[in-house]
Amino acid sequence: MAVQLNHTIVHSRDKMAGATFLTRVLGLDPPGTFGHFVTVEVANGVSLDYDDAEEIRSQHYAFLVDDDDFEPIFERVKAEGIAYFADPGHHREGEINVRDRGRGFYFSDPDGHNLEVLTRRYGS
Repeated sequence: MAVQLNHTIVHSRDKMAGATFLTRVLGLDPPGTFGHFVTVEVANGVSLDYDDAEEIRSQHYAFLVDDDDFEPIFERVKAEGIAYFADPGHHREGEINVRDRGRGFYFSDPDGHNLEVLTRRYGS
């Protein structure tokens, strides 16, 4: 049996706001619901299931996009005035990284989760 990631739970102070932020920035369909979760579906069939939580521990979520989608996502981040960084520790502000013949950057969502957008898998 091939193992695939199906979904993950994202803790948020406001699950609808968190899910809406992600869909808006990434240019995805509006969030849906499943039970009490607010869900964001990505192209490979994985969902991010947002759930309200009082305590948030920052997590890292990386999104692999093609070159054609990278620029519109990057432009939305800049248009919203969201700080972006070339590194996961958020030290190189206002830069993107170039590695493995691709581009990428990091930014935080409203709950402090460290989001990454990249155009090539690491080591590719």
